[in-house]
Amino acid sequence: MESVLKSAEEALEEKYKLKARGVDFDRVVCRVAEVMNMSPEQVTALGKSPQTVKARALLCFWAHRKLGESTIEIAKKLRISQPAVSRAAKRGEQLEKEKKFEPTTDKRIKT
Repeated sequence: MESVLKSAEEALEEKYKLKARGVDFDRVVCRVAEVMNMSPEQVTALGKSPQTVKARALLCFWAHRKLGESTIEIAKKLRISQPAVSRAAKRGEQLEKEKKFEPTTDKRIKT
């Protein structure tokens, strides 16, 4: 129980640090574009090209888990369904772990 509370507290602290630094959905889109070597427009584009799918997955994960946006809000912004955002966020979490991506380049608020 204590580890669950500690994890939740850390996630909340991270969310507020990112928000305090001005990190919002649009900045996360730009960061995903940067780490995936794409344009921001390609990240949010509709379609199923492998690169776009990976970028959107990372975006969903960071927006939901790191910024605390709801999957419904993200779905509206990306013009996809809420369940698609949830599935993408899970894939994005794996991608972040594999590639060691970070939602910001600022090492002081490293996640």
